[in-house]
Amino acid sequence: MKSENSKRISRREFIGTSALAIGGLTLVPAHAVAGLGHVAPSDKLNVAGIGIGGMGSGDLEDVAKTENIVALCDVDWSSQVENVFKLYPKAQRYKDYRVMLDREKDIDAVIVATPDHTHAVISMEAIRRGKHVYTEKPLTHTVYEARMLTEAARKHNVATQMGNQGQAGDGPRRLQEMIHDGAIGAIEEVHVWTDRPNRGLSDTYWPQGVKRPEDMPPVPETLDWDLFTGPAPLRPYHPSYHPFRWRGWLDYGTGALGDIGCHSFDSIFRILKLKYPISIQGTSTLVNGDSFPLGSMVTYDFPARGDMPPLRLSWYDGGLRPPRLAEIVPGVEMGAGGVLYVGTKGVILGDRLLPQSLDDTYKRPEPYLKSSPGHRQEWILACKGGDPAGSNFDWAGPLTETVLLGNIALRPELREKMSYQSLNFDPETLSFPNMPEADQFLHYEYRSGWTL
Repeated sequence: MKSENSKRISRREFIGTSALAIGGLTLVPAHAVAGLGHVAPSDKLNVAGIGIGGMGSGDLEDVAKTENIVALCDVDWSSQVENVFKLYPKAQRYKDYRVMLDREKDIDAVIVATPDHTHAVISMEAIRRGKHVYTEKPLTHTVYEARMLTEAARKHNVATQMGNQGQAGDGPRRLQEMIHDGAIGAIEEVHVWTDRPNRGLSDTYWPQGVKRPEDMPPVPETLDWDLFTGPAPLRPYHPSYHPFRWRGWLDYGTGALGDIGCHSFDSIFRILKLKYPISIQGTSTLVNGDSFPLGSMVTYDFPARGDMPPLRLSWYDGGLRPPRLAEIVPGVEMGAGGVLYVGTKGVILGDRLLPQSLDDTYKRPEPYLKSSPGHRQEWILACKGGDPAGSNFDWAGPLTETVLLGNIALRPELREKMSYQSLNFDPETLSFPNMPEADQFLHYEYRSGWTL
């Protein structure tokens, strides 16, 4: 018989416990035991997927190797989503994440892989309910949303991770070891470029540099367009927005910079100890207020950090890229996308030291930075009481803010003024002291019925 002072340990409390002593015996959860090849049912997270037709399906596939998938939610029950439903026949199915969270009381963690404009409202709802959250990149649609999510995750003490999977790779770790070893000396410039939104010479991943369509085809029977729209302005449905092609529209996406920046900037921020820029400049092909430009260049200036000098980080998209430096001799390919570190002794293009004479003489340090167990695995372990994941919101929030500040510098409303001054950012007041009219683009007024 239990004493009246005995306390019932909930399943969620048990998940966060590394070992439980009972009657002199120690019961060790399976995740703490190497080599067993299984996970005890009581030690599995109950995970819900929100937005499962695209990247979310891959997130679920990885997490399902060790955890329970108990609920699935998507606003469009297309054939693609129906195929994901079939993979998890025991999972409950929903179109509205709010209904799902109300009904499924035993959810421990959620994966948010919806279009950018709904990341924040969904993630915040889950955080406030005490759920652990994995949110695809970019973390949010606006700078303000990124700040609010970061603070909320800290307040509610939940495990978080943004979906910039490359941060878990060994390549960035080896690069960090080289740069911290002084392989190319002090670094004052970094260039990052991508061909997105281009897929090739005659095709694009999604439309940019175009006006909003005017025709109004019928909404597909499988799609709840109101739920897709969420906090954004309600527009007539069009296949130019969904499926997938939402990324280039200001209402729903964050353009090429939002798509790639949280990947490409991550290792740069870690290696060079960056956080917030002090000023941003932007220039682009002509913009129209509906979609992102076909090509753009954004320059961020960061202050000195310890013994590291001030840094200029330059971004190029739409097929634009930096000029070839003298160290990049003929025959060395810049590529459609890449990262170039410029130091006082030489440069690093990808993982290649240049000039070649430097690569021939430099001895790379022995690896010392610990490998990751895997990007999503980091989050799973954090949910169970382990170390914070590598791209938890304390890290991913400021990174996302910086990425999205670049999109503000490209706003058509600021184009003329940006031609004769930089945009200065104050992270403490979350404002632009030298251009107050830019503050409005840190966030936007949600559609009626939606709050953060």
